[in-house]
Amino acid sequence: MSRICDLTGKSALTGNSVSNSNRKTKRRFNPNLQLKKFYIPEEDKWITLKVSTSAVKTITKNGITACINKFVKTGKI
Repeated sequence: MSRICDLTGKSALTGNSVSNSNRKTKRRFNPNLQLKKFYIPEEDKWITLKVSTSAVKTITKNGITACINKFVKTGKI
């Protein structure tokens, strides 16, 4: 399974681990993804999404249907 948020499209970034001697080695910064179940009252069903924690905060604030409509409109889904 890929490490990509279903709503926002956030994915892993690359960077460097820097040691005390300033030696640099490559590493990955993975997004904080969680499997969450959301209830959609308009369709009367549950859906499971792999979303980042920032997307969970947005869903809590605006509601799941508003977030799905917004991200479908912008083409991220």
